[in-house]
Amino acid sequence: MKKSVPVIEGTLLTPRVNIISMDQPWQWLSAGWHDTYRTPVQSLVYGAMFTVMGFLLVAMIGEKFHLSLALATGFLLLGPFLVMGIYDLSIRLEKGEPPSLLHALTAWKGNLMPILLFGLLLGLIMVVWARLSAVLFALVVGTNVLSVNNTAEALFFTDSGLVFLLVFVVVGAVLAAAVFTVSVVSIPMMLDRNCDFVTAVLTSVKAVAVNLGPMILWAGLIVVFTGIGMVTFFLGLAVTLPIIGHATWHAYRSVVVQEGVSDTNSEEESHRVVDAPPPQQFY
Repeated sequence: MKKSVPVIEGTLLTPRVNIISMDQPWQWLSAGWHDTYRTPVQSLVYGAMFTVMGFLLVAMIGEKFHLSLALATGFLLLGPFLVMGIYDLSIRLEKGEPPSLLHALTAWKGNLMPILLFGLLLGLIMVVWARLSAVLFALVVGTNVLSVNNTAEALFFTDSGLVFLLVFVVVGAVLAAAVFTVSVVSIPMMLDRNCDFVTAVLTSVKAVAVNLGPMILWAGLIVVFTGIGMVTFFLGLAVTLPIIGHATWHAYRSVVVQEGVSDTNSEEESHRVVDAPPPQQFY
């Protein structure tokens, strides 16, 4: 039997989130692949935009190696927002409507202000992270490293470089974990229910808090698939990001409970895709 808990304890007016098992992230991944297979043109074209974006950003950064590290982390930080159109493709598949790339690219219009606020929050975090990584690099490694070769040598073959990498990884991991916590189901929820920014974030935080193990596994899978896309010189992002995007939609559907679904559902019922409760009941 699958149990659920309210986002805010002691009230029946907020969404409820399911307590899920460790095998659920693998099921989301399978569903994400299935949705990508069903929308090959729309999904791959959408993903190819990130490949082009990656090439453009690398060209802009040039030999500023520390910024390239921030860029790599930035894909993880901004990913939930950037793949919003992929969620829309899954929504249309679920409703039996034809998937539309144009509709996916403008999906944010359906709940403009909350989504805009969330995008501004992620953008601010990304800017702060880029500046912080530059400051850490200057303080620990120094400002006289000008080329990629010199930077690699300074990072991997000096004590200060190794200290920078350690601090960078730790701080970046903490920041990425925080962003993942507030965003894992919040953007799909804002698209699906037209809910407010605060409710979506609180629901996402609660979903992670009561499903820590599965969510850690899911975060790890996102990192692996995004990393595969990046180490293939961004070409792999055209495939891996759509899969993760579609899977994230199914993660939201699996975690956030439909109105009227009891805590004592059968195992078969607990795994099916459910609809969201109407916004007016808790906003």
